[in-house]
Amino acid sequence: MNHATQLGTSALARPAMQLPMIQLRNVEKAFKTKAGFTYVLRQVTLDIAEGEFITVMGPSGAGKSTLLGILGMYDYAWEGEFVLCDQPVHRLSAKERAALNKRLVGFVFQQFHLLDDLTVAENLDIPLSYRDIKRSERQALVADTLDRFNIVGKKDLFPSQLSGGQQQLVAVARAIIAKPKLLLADEPTGNLHSEQGREIMELFKLLNQQGTTIVQVTHSEANAAYGNRVINLKDGWLVK
Repeated sequence: MNHATQLGTSALARPAMQLPMIQLRNVEKAFKTKAGFTYVLRQVTLDIAEGEFITVMGPSGAGKSTLLGILGMYDYAWEGEFVLCDQPVHRLSAKERAALNKRLVGFVFQQFHLLDDLTVAENLDIPLSYRDIKRSERQALVADTLDRFNIVGKKDLFPSQLSGGQQQLVAVARAIIAKPKLLLADEPTGNLHSEQGREIMELFKLLNQQGTTIVQVTHSEANAAYGNRVINLKDGWLVK
């Protein structure tokens, strides 16, 4: 009797257990002060499956944006373990983390972080330039995205020439244009009027249905309702 027969057909048919897309184990972030260490995150242990739409909520100063910065690999000064798509981020060099970020992550920053010396169209092209995409295809994607967000008329303007709401639309467009595997959003509708905000959340919902994993930070119960799970932070701790 061979090994396959010994296992039986049911064992052979059983799929391998899929690991979570994101695994955090005892992640901590602290700042050194004259009085000692001030902790922003404390012993955060969390799993996020691929395809989830997670909302992080909590009062100001709870550590929400800090957690998002760690997930996006913009913040390297923390302790603990972080695995993203089977990559042990806590063991990677700064260069390796940056490369993983460019390949997998789209990020909507609360303060937009648009490049001031680039036009709207050029800002949208930046995430595409990190990938192996022909220039003609990049131009087509930028044109489609400008049209999708109704900002075609702003394509040659610089960020300083835009209102806060317009900058936020460009920031969201830049985050999703390269179809990231993981989308992180810090108060993504904070500067938008209610109808624009609803449209952005509907877009996030569609992207999630198409397979994008999303983690958003928001104070809005309405925005939180678009996700499938809420995580609460208080004083840096996960609140059960």
